[in-house]
Amino acid sequence: MNNEIDMSKYDVRTDLLVETIKDNNDIKQNVKTIDDIKITEVLIDEESEKIIGKKKGNYVTIEFDDVTDYTNKEKVKKVFSDELKKMIKNLKLKDNPYCLVVGLGNEKSTPDSLGPTSINNIIVTSHLFEIQNIEGFMKVSAINPGVMGQTGIETSDIILSIVKKISPDFLIVIDSLASGSIERVNKTIQMTDTGIHPGSGIGNSRKEISKDKINIPVIAIGVPTVVDANIIVSDTINYMYKHYAFNKTFMKSSMSKLTVGGVNYLKKDINIDEDDKKNLFGIIGTLTNDEFRQLIYEVLTPIGYNMMVTPKEIDFVIEKLGDIIGNGINRALHNNVDNI
Repeated sequence: MNNEIDMSKYDVRTDLLVETIKDNNDIKQNVKTIDDIKITEVLIDEESEKIIGKKKGNYVTIEFDDVTDYTNKEKVKKVFSDELKKMIKNLKLKDNPYCLVVGLGNEKSTPDSLGPTSINNIIVTSHLFEIQNIEGFMKVSAINPGVMGQTGIETSDIILSIVKKISPDFLIVIDSLASGSIERVNKTIQMTDTGIHPGSGIGNSRKEISKDKINIPVIAIGVPTVVDANIIVSDTINYMYKHYAFNKTFMKSSMSKLTVGGVNYLKKDINIDEDDKKNLFGIIGTLTNDEFRQLIYEVLTPIGYNMMVTPKEIDFVIEKLGDIIGNGINRALHNNVDNI
């Protein structure tokens, strides 16, 4: 009898490369920090592509704490714009290229409306270029093609038809993503020059939008706005382990008497003793993370409760993220809009 568990069916649904590679030492990561904003650059080569199943190319992940505050939002926007400029430069396009910006998603579903919301902030100039070139601006068109449930047409087919008609030199595609961790929801931007599989993070994969399919370079930009219910349960249990371990250690320290207010122990490197896990949750505490995730999946999925979940303030946050993405793209494409 084979007692091995096939974990492939319980894989975390995530679109983020940083969650896929995690602590994989075989994948080189270049990490830097600007104004408390973490930037992770990863180059996936042919060998790495076989290991992790992600397309080869450049990936940039920007992680931040908050964008509801104006100052923080502007910091993230600048970092995002600067990183996007670098990625566009690496495409080695011709002088004065033509860009088509595509906002994927359903504008009537808030967590899936990042693309359409961002498109509303894009400065389009292609109609003006029909009259004359505009110094300091790139030729740009933008479109929100909707979703297949609205149009009955594959999004990639719509985009391919537009590309054949207007002949842009490259695409920028914006979409909402799924995360495998609650701490990254609405707090991470991923950019890649490998294109995108719309809906893949929520198990509703549509046709690929990439250079292989569209025949021009494609930069995909996304923010995770949803997470599986079983991930929330799993992460909560892990946070409870940290809470227990932190309080057991910290409360014995004389420094605890000098601390004012709460301490964010969740981001600290805390040693969690296996006996503590057993004391807290008995048999469940003896399970590995993968085994625990399998258990939650097996409990929630048959009864239809392994839902995709989004934060309650998603309307407000999507507006802020749409500003960052849309106007960040404007800054990257045009030379005269730095004050946006």
